[in-house]
Amino acid sequence: MVLNAGNLDRRVQFRRFILVDDGFGKVEEWSDHGTPVAAAKRDVSDAERWSADQVQASITTRFTVRWSSFTADLDPKDRLTCEGREYDITGIKETPDRRRRMLELTCSARADQ
Repeated sequence: MVLNAGNLDRRVQFRRFILVDDGFGKVEEWSDHGTPVAAAKRDVSDAERWSADQVQASITTRFTVRWSSFTADLDPKDRLTCEGREYDITGIKETPDRRRRMLELTCSARADQ
């Protein structure tokens, strides 16, 4: 798939894990990181598994975003939100052209969210 600006038809918001002092100690919290960016979205697989007598469905999605100093700073500890669904980032790589034009983020989310 050749990417151009027309393919970046979604807006995604990144979220970063921070520790916040609530007066009693440090509390884990996710907060928006940066401003929303344009992205292309492609679902690549879905799966169901049994765990503790529950069926959990998950979906794996690839998002492609423009390379920038902001997106290059992302890592798998961050999360991504798109269209109301929150995704864990499982991998980040440059697209095959290797010219710092695009980054591909492999993400997973629960399908029942």
